[in-house]
Amino acid sequence: MSDGLPNLLPSAFQRPDPTTLRPVELPHAPRILLLYGSLRSRSYSRFLTLEAARLLSAMGAETRVFDPRGLPLPDDAPADHPKVQELRELSAWSEGQVWCSPERHGAMTGILKSQIDWIPLSIGAVRPTQGKTLAVTQVSGGSQSFNAVGQMRILGRWMRMITIPNQSSVARAYEQFDDEGRMKPSPYYDRVVDVMEELMKFTLLTRGIAGQLTDRYSERKEAAEALEARVGLDAI
Repeated sequence: MSDGLPNLLPSAFQRPDPTTLRPVELPHAPRILLLYGSLRSRSYSRFLTLEAARLLSAMGAETRVFDPRGLPLPDDAPADHPKVQELRELSAWSEGQVWCSPERHGAMTGILKSQIDWIPLSIGAVRPTQGKTLAVTQVSGGSQSFNAVGQMRILGRWMRMITIPNQSSVARAYEQFDDEGRMKPSPYYDRVVDVMEELMKFTLLTRGIAGQLTDRYSERKEAAEALEARVGLDAI
């Protein structure tokens, strides 16, 4: 290693290897979890989520839609609550996710935020979100806005997810769905197709190599220093 990097721990430093970053052929379909942020009987975020699930299924994915009804507020129930366990198991099962929220008071809803808050960065050795792909979408009652998708992007980054570049914001959502809750033909619908297509492509490119994508020098250094300390104590 060059002497010009004296602050590096040589045993933890690695040069990225392109051979470890190639898509992995897996025997199962891409697994996509979809979350939505409204409990209304006529919920446009749920309608959009179900439309996204249909598109993803047509593209070859296996989809699961989480029903947030009955999920307690964060810290208002133990982690072994059945709905919390269901959500965490689905997150661990997934290789990609779709988050869809109404915009309420210029922000994403607490219903969707509560779902995300119940998914920790790590549960023991399991990391429920790191390295998974993410698409963010929103519905609005008025003119088009991007406040909710912007907030969800921040959360996706915090959860160490691969948030795809494209996104969907459906304005005047009450005009975009028929009586059966199916999305009508429109440029908004075409954009949803674009987003789900991009999510599938990113998921196919990255699934099976999440461990490589989230492997970090700082964590390798921490582990190496802990091992060195333990071995040093054992030698005393």
